[in-house]
Amino acid sequence: MTMNALTRSQIYVLDQDEALDFYVGTLGLEVNTDVDLGFMRWLTVNVPGDKDREILLEKPGPPALDPGTAEQVRELLTKGAMGGWLCLTTDDARKTYETLVAKGVDITDEPSEKPYGIDFGIRDPFGNKIRIGQMFAQG
Repeated sequence: MTMNALTRSQIYVLDQDEALDFYVGTLGLEVNTDVDLGFMRWLTVNVPGDKDREILLEKPGPPALDPGTAEQVRELLTKGAMGGWLCLTTDDARKTYETLVAKGVDITDEPSEKPYGIDFGIRDPFGNKIRIGQMFAQG
C-alpha cells in the first residue's frame, strides 16, 4: 500500500461565514466546496488553481464531536489554546505581509529570513496559526 497525495486538511472555526470572509475575502483563497449535508455544512477552500488540496473549515459539532466535547473545543479555540496550523507560500513574503497588515490581519510575527526562506505568522479570527512563506530554491 502506498499513499500518493494529501488531499484534505481540517481546522476548526466558530463561524463558517466569518471563516469564508477571512480565508477567501482577506487571504485570497477560493471556495472549493460549500454543501449543506443536513447534519453539517461541508465547507472547503483551496489555494487558487490547486483544487487537489482542500482545507475543511469545520464548525465543532456533530457528527465528529458530541455536544459536550464540541463545547470544550469551542472554549479552547476561543482561548487560543487549540488552534490548528497551516502553512501557505507566496512569491513575495514582505509584500504579502504589508497587504495583510493593511487589511488588519492579526500578525503574530514579522517577516524574517530563515534557512528555508522568508516567512511570517498570522492568526485567523478563531486562533488558528498560519505561516506564510517565500521559500528559497532548494538545491
